[in-house]
Amino acid sequence: MVIARSLRALDWLNFFVANVQTGFGPFIASYLAANKWTQGEIGLMLSVGTISAMASQLPAGALVDAMRNKKFAALSAIIAIIVSALLLAASPTFVPVFAAEVLHGFASCMLVPAMAAISLALVSRADLGDRLGRNARWASIGSALTAALMGAFGEYLSLRSVFFLTAALALPAIVALRMIHYDAPPVVPRAPAGRPKLTPEGEERESLRELLKDRRLLIFAACVVLFHLSNAAMLNLAAGEVTAHMGDNVQLVIAACIIVPQFIVAALSPWVGRQAQKWGRRPVLILGFCALPIRAILFAGVSSPYLLVPVQMLDGISAAVFGVMLPLIAADVAGGRGHYNLTIGFFGLAAGVGATLSTAAAGFAADRFGTAMSFFGLAGAGALAVLMVWLAMPETRTEHRAEEAEPSVKV
Repeated sequence: MVIARSLRALDWLNFFVANVQTGFGPFIASYLAANKWTQGEIGLMLSVGTISAMASQLPAGALVDAMRNKKFAALSAIIAIIVSALLLAASPTFVPVFAAEVLHGFASCMLVPAMAAISLALVSRADLGDRLGRNARWASIGSALTAALMGAFGEYLSLRSVFFLTAALALPAIVALRMIHYDAPPVVPRAPAGRPKLTPEGEERESLRELLKDRRLLIFAACVVLFHLSNAAMLNLAAGEVTAHMGDNVQLVIAACIIVPQFIVAALSPWVGRQAQKWGRRPVLILGFCALPIRAILFAGVSSPYLLVPVQMLDGISAAVFGVMLPLIAADVAGGRGHYNLTIGFFGLAAGVGATLSTAAAGFAADRFGTAMSFFGLAGAGALAVLMVWLAMPETRTEHRAEEAEPSVKV
């Protein structure tokens, strides 16, 4: 009964955390563009947040692995995101925006593995695909509804009000987090000198060197880099372009570009989790990655701002696949070996590398060669991502034993 209540609270935690995260990204790009920032300056500043996340991913993942209280890790990250939103609302100048991006980058890389660890503490590895799909569904619903609300705030009040709203919406996330209860892993005595370290379950902990030799880890990390190299700058670039050429209803168009894909994610995510277990990981990955180059090419050819919304629907497919598959493949690679959250952090580092290159390069290319050429470059990166999954990515799905059907605490 406690587990059932905690799972419902986890649904709401995903919903409200998505509310908070929606205030960043495209709304920042529009906010800065409205305050006379160039595309190159916006791309550089957005890269600051991803560089902060890159520097924090591995330490944060290792920290979450070592912490028995995963809820405290999540709480700390949520509070840091509140502070980031208030800094952005304070002033659209260099110092507050820089500080907010750094703090948000650090907090996000702490929050993602903490929430994945909480999910794995409440369900078994065999049921993790379904749980991650459910997490993604609630998160996408939260993002969609909040994007509509924030779009209305930006349109009818002010762009600054979006960030005050972001901070306020973090409070229900903290309440939902406090309602989650699960048995913490037992304290494992320190291993004697010369003996292998143990996980909280008493199993031998794999060394970091052994983990980094895993071919599945390295190839999927390369796929993640290419995915974000193609994906990260697309909507931000489109949002800046719309702001520059469309005076009326700009915030509503940007909000629609966020809302519509989120409903697709909500519909597809549970199916993605189930099919990943039935078909394997590779076919589902190929499906999601194929949407990237198609979307970039369509963005390059779109002339009407209102056509951005149907093109952006393709983001729902790739987002549903990537959101479920990253923590699921991390569990395939490192689940039960003591490095689940570190592996998520490693993949997050790969995402940060791709996103940093994407936003900086796309902004530079847009300033020098035009927005259309920038989108063609993003399409090329997406095509390389598809080829990497098709030709090099091994299947990571494993059959789980029947005794693993009970909820585990391998976090």
